[in-house]
Amino acid sequence: MDQIIYIWQRKDWPNFHWDIDKLLPLLYETTQKRAFFLGQISSLDDTIQKNAYADVLENEIISSNSIENILLDRDSVRSSLLSRLGVENAGLKHSDRYTEGAVNIVFDAVTNYSVLLTKERLYGWHSELFPSGMSEGRRIITGNRRQGPIYVVSGSMGKEIIHYEAPPADRIDAEIDRFLKFVNEEESVNILIKAAVAHVWFVSIHPFADGNGRIARTITEMLLAKADGLPHRYYSLSLEIMKNRKEYYDILEYTQKNTMDVTKFIEYFLKTIQKSVATSQAKIEKTIAKTKFWDSIRKYPLNERQIKILNMMQEDFEGKLTTAKWEKLNKCSHSTALRDIKDLIDKGILIDDGKHSKNTSYLLQHTEKNG
Repeated sequence: MDQIIYIWQRKDWPNFHWDIDKLLPLLYETTQKRAFFLGQISSLDDTIQKNAYADVLENEIISSNSIENILLDRDSVRSSLLSRLGVENAGLKHSDRYTEGAVNIVFDAVTNYSVLLTKERLYGWHSELFPSGMSEGRRIITGNRRQGPIYVVSGSMGKEIIHYEAPPADRIDAEIDRFLKFVNEEESVNILIKAAVAHVWFVSIHPFADGNGRIARTITEMLLAKADGLPHRYYSLSLEIMKNRKEYYDILEYTQKNTMDVTKFIEYFLKTIQKSVATSQAKIEKTIAKTKFWDSIRKYPLNERQIKILNMMQEDFEGKLTTAKWEKLNKCSHSTALRDIKDLIDKGILIDDGKHSKNTSYLLQHTEKNG
């Protein structure tokens, strides 16, 4: 080739390398934060763990698809996950075959993280993603490698910008064989670094007509589950990627148009793991606080209106709780709202702001005590 534009065109492809001395402090910090967080998870009761797991997989599946502008119904994803975990999912929508496929591949990757990754397994995941054999209204090859060239582009028709051109189709079989050998057999590389390298390697091969990004992130989830030594996931990489999708695409493009040194991508990857752990940690701590709150007031009989508002106050309640807001949220009379609130104050669950006016607002008692 006359001009090298992409890394697969380089003579040293696919000999990825990185500056381990530069990465060690970040790698150590990431490992420590993961270990501390997973230790917290292990101390929780089984119900909280199952719900935390369902929350994370739900966010992972929805976010991984959203990165590619594919919107899945959250209730359908949740229903599919809960049925697999044996958790009650009454009232949730029945999932369709597209949702089932998206859930199946991530669930298989995480639950069976110790199973070898083979072409057959990869192709099976691809078939699950496209049960109708269609992508954006066009028929594609599913359950097998692509047969022609593929480009990553953006922009409107006639003004497309080519960000990446994948290797020719006749190279894919050999490329996948080398990739799978690395994933399944390479034991000398730290597992977190391996997950990062596998991610950029797979999307650089781009073996399918569509779905490459989602399957790359599925492979990443499999390797992270292996790193954690758990058939469950408690932090979602895709959720963090989705928060700044442009940064993700920018670092991928930078990596794919440079040398085989992937230090910058690994740095990005490790920092994203840290952010995802922090996000999950905050949510788990909130769940623990909510569980403790309900345990502390379990002895009190409460009506549906009170339970509804107390649940809302445990989440991101907008504004202050007033009598008028109670009436509006519960669609009840002013006298009923006053009676409900007074009952909660008498039980020591709510406190007022001390203003004693028509605009008096109310707080949870445990918030006042515990800060």
